[in-house]
Amino acid sequence: MATYRSPGVYVEEISTLPPSVAEVATAVPAFIGYTETGPADTDDPAVVRVATMLEFKTAFGGAPPAAFTVIDAADPAGVPMVIGPNNEHQFSLYYALSLYFKNGGGPCYVVSVGNYGSTPEKDRFSKGLKALEKEDEPTLIVLTDAACLLSAVDYYALCGEALAQCNKLGDRFTILDVAPQDGKKEPQDRKKDWEGFRGDTSLSINLMYGAAYTPYLKTTLNYAYSEDDVVLNGAVGALTAQATWAKAFGESGLSENGLLVTYSGSETGPRVKIIAGAAVDPITFEGDPDSPADLTIRGAKDKTATDIADAWNKLAVADKVDGFDLKVNGDGSGAVEHTDTSFVALEKQGGGDAGGAMASLVRDEKGEKPNTELYNKIKTALAEQRVVLPPSAAMAGIYARVDREQGVWKAPANTGVLAVLGPVTKITDDDQDQLNVDPTAGKSINAIRAFTGKGTLVWGARTLAGNDNEWRYISVRRLFITIEESTKKASAFAVFEANDQSTWLKVKAMIESYLYGLWEQGALAGSKPEDAYYVNVGLGTTMTPQDVLEGRMIVEIGVAAVRPAEFIVLKFSHKLQTA
Repeated sequence: MATYRSPGVYVEEISTLPPSVAEVATAVPAFIGYTETGPADTDDPAVVRVATMLEFKTAFGGAPPAAFTVIDAADPAGVPMVIGPNNEHQFSLYYALSLYFKNGGGPCYVVSVGNYGSTPEKDRFSKGLKALEKEDEPTLIVLTDAACLLSAVDYYALCGEALAQCNKLGDRFTILDVAPQDGKKEPQDRKKDWEGFRGDTSLSINLMYGAAYTPYLKTTLNYAYSEDDVVLNGAVGALTAQATWAKAFGESGLSENGLLVTYSGSETGPRVKIIAGAAVDPITFEGDPDSPADLTIRGAKDKTATDIADAWNKLAVADKVDGFDLKVNGDGSGAVEHTDTSFVALEKQGGGDAGGAMASLVRDEKGEKPNTELYNKIKTALAEQRVVLPPSAAMAGIYARVDREQGVWKAPANTGVLAVLGPVTKITDDDQDQLNVDPTAGKSINAIRAFTGKGTLVWGARTLAGNDNEWRYISVRRLFITIEESTKKASAFAVFEANDQSTWLKVKAMIESYLYGLWEQGALAGSKPEDAYYVNVGLGTTMTPQDVLEGRMIVEIGVAAVRPAEFIVLKFSHKLQTA
């Protein structure tokens, strides 16, 4: 109480209302992965909060350019065939963020553990998790980039570390992906992937703090690419061409008027053997199945380079030795010196005619457009290439959307996945029977399914602790996280206050008011408030005299969380006619 010494009028404001609980944010994911301008391998991870893709690009740069191989004459219709992306590492964080925002995501955290020039390592992701532990706001952990870059074994070990962090802090939840066991984005054996996930010993504890989803999604996102990284090949056979070798054969080795032999293919060290034979023998060309990069030319006695090139050109395409091509060098009038039984190695010439950059179709060295029609066809074909991603990024956006529109107590299921063409594999009811219930390990896996007329829907709402009656459902686990974290932070005002009836009543009234608001919104089950929750605090109720002496104020809170109607059973029977 203030002390008054001078005469006058004094005003005192008396607080009559209890403090209130301000609910914490429920869906603030943290994405861990590699970015364009991320730290070097020796630097610590960079943690930045972003709210839009523009902020992400400002902080970390753009998408990794994808490398493609385009075969411009793959079928009779002349429609280019696109192979790829051919990048050694499939960095996906940029695309994951884009998919997250398109599915309703809001502010999030990005933990950059390296740049596109780095070699992905599990240890870098682990360092990113440790850096994330220092941040208080994130409530979801998303490891999309790790699922794309790491082996399934390393990825699941990292998931175990994320679950451990959630259990330690008690304020966050992990969204996991079922990674293909063969490392490909489109799993060939779904059951093999599920069994690998469930059998991994890294995922054996803290299961209530995570949920897993399958399969991968084919999104509407286009790859970012540079035309210089798009390699063109003139035919299917040249697809694997990595270099071109060449050598001209004449009367004395290299000859201005000799025979030019070139080779384009994946094999290294191509060789040519020229055998004279009788003058009347026809010129023949032979390959060796055991040595695909070897060519034998028979019947070259007294033949000029033109003779040999003409004989080669008369062969049907199927009869030619793959990868080789023969042309005259100069006027082709010179006789070709044969090598009898000795092979002569060709010399590496670089890219040659087998491949070239797509950018060369825009303008040549003279500034002209040599092939506008083909260029436009290739652009169209590349635009049809869609990014395939694990579902965790989309699910993070769905969590945020459902929380914002309905509440954290609503199961994030039976809702549409946006910006996707569909799952890469179809899951049937029989498949989901195995996914939903795991009698051995208890690891439930949530399916994402395509339904006719409905689109792509999330069709599962279970945590990994699928056999746990308390923490089986995602919405229940996340609601408790929200209530616990909100009341914890709101109760901070009582620290060092008098541990007496006055403080106890303030805390109790504050928490009851908060829970009553949740009950009104439908988050808690019960026809009346006392059926939905209770709050107890006081000496002889939740505390002993020893607790008071040691400065402990213990508040006991009970909450009846609503659970999703996972199985709706309609029972029908015949009704007999009564009149």
